[in-house]
Amino acid sequence: MADPRYFAWYELITTDVAGASAFYADVIGWGAQEASTPTLSYTLFTTGALPAAGLMELPEEGRRMGARPRWMGYIGVENVQATVDGIKRLGGGVYVAPTDTNIGLISVVADPNSANFALIDHLQIRPQHPAEMSKGGRVGWHELLAADLQKQFAFYSELFGWQKVEDEPASSVGHHSFSAGGQVIGGAIEKRATEPLSYWLFYFNVDDLDAAIERVEVGGGAASRKDEELSSGLSVARCTDPQGAVFALQGKRGHTRRVGWSTEWRGFSSRGQLLSPKRRRGSSVKS
Repeated sequence: MADPRYFAWYELITTDVAGASAFYADVIGWGAQEASTPTLSYTLFTTGALPAAGLMELPEEGRRMGARPRWMGYIGVENVQATVDGIKRLGGGVYVAPTDTNIGLISVVADPNSANFALIDHLQIRPQHPAEMSKGGRVGWHELLAADLQKQFAFYSELFGWQKVEDEPASSVGHHSFSAGGQVIGGAIEKRATEPLSYWLFYFNVDDLDAAIERVEVGGGAASRKDEELSSGLSVARCTDPQGAVFALQGKRGHTRRVGWSTEWRGFSSRGQLLSPKRRRGSSVKS
């Protein structure tokens, strides 16, 4: 592939594949498509006829090392090894060296403050393009919960060429929205001191946020919504699935049921999306 340097693929690594498949099918409306190989069990979450994300079992070795269910974002690059070398030079870490897999050539890495992400080249599955960020069932926003905002943003900026959005409002102190190739795709925000290590949070688009929150709770997960509506007309909610993987939802409020936004919940905290929603939604994203 050409070098996109944006999040092109997402993967849920979990301890209960069947349970997670049913949960996200109900919450987000995804379908499931078998995509296993002789050496790896793998499922594709789908939206319509298109792949939306991958689903796989957390390996036993990872469990023994303390790994927990999580969402992983893959950033598309032209040369995985050269990018890995750049990560090492900039103080990041490499957890899985460049490896051929069922979805392409990958490497699992981390920024200097241990926020995990992955690299991928020769992606064998249709990627999500930035122009699809507003569509239902897609990732509509990427948010880095940062321990050292300036240091971490400088890392991604130098490594991938991501640019800080300069015309953010004064209320966004402690937050950077960023663009890739001229498209605003996410933000980085200072995490609270009570949170664990830095991590990436992915926001999935739903039509009715209130109804989706209820499905999360009925399905055995938990959700905490920020009552304040973004100027785009969307609201957001932080969630965990029944296996403990953290994710987020964004969408219109369907009714008046109110769920408070917790500043600290199950060891995590968030200030929500401290960004200029009009600036983001006014980018080149199209339905």
